Amino acid sequence: MALVIETRNLTKIYRMGDLEVPALQGINLTVEEGEFVAVMGTSGSGKSTLMNILGCLDTLTDGVYLLDGVDVAHLDQKKYADIRNQKIGFIFQGFNLLPRTTALENVELPLIYDRSGRKVNLKETAVKALERVGLAERMHHEPNRLSGGQQQRVAIARALVTQPALVLADEPTGNLDTHTSIDILVLFQELNDQGITILLVTHDPDIANYAKRIVELRDGLITRDHPVEKRRSAKADLADWETSNAPV
Repeated sequence: MALVIETRNLTKIYRMGDLEVPALQGINLTVEEGEFVAVMGTSGSGKSTLMNILGCLDTLTDGVYLLDGVDVAHLDQKKYADIRNQKIGFIFQGFNLLPRTTALENVELPLIYDRSGRKVNLKETAVKALERVGLAERMHHEPNRLSGGQQQRVAIARALVTQPALVLADEPTGNLDTHTSIDILVLFQELNDQGITILLVTHDPDIANYAKRIVELRDGLITRDHPVEKRRSAKADLADWETSNAPV
């Protein structure tokens, strides 16, 4: 399997005047194509910093980071932005949808900013992405006319529309109720079964157990990296939830 992520001695130090604050202290991590990895850690563990660097939203201080075989550490800002647009799909806790823009237009946005030269029909490609997440019938609705779960599905479609090498999800169920959270995790597991590489950042061990592998961080170091022994099936959990919460 090809490596989507490879880091060697990845280090991040924040400097505030004469003070140096180490956020990541030599991260060695590989993620293969088709994996579903959960990154866990408490506040201050370094998981958000790691995600920002893996997502090319921040730069590393030292070490090596290869994204889909590309050494991103020494790219100029334009190429950095292009890699971010073409190689990575982002899913955030707060959805980050443009408010007065339809679901379809939100999903089209990454394609508008794609400078790779790929010839695509924006609308057709965006419609297919919405169909993939089961939301094509709501494509002309603005976010304020969508439920939280539907908004997150739009965000997932937007993440998938450029066919990225990696999907990064930052606490993607953090703003959702239990039923909707499990429903979104059903979608994540289905997309992963189709070959999508997913890295999910969470503080919740229950959420992490829907992944296939867990990487635990503490004080900027990986303290444990292990496969999920008893992986939860979101589809089975959703059926159980709906049965136990069915009206009497």
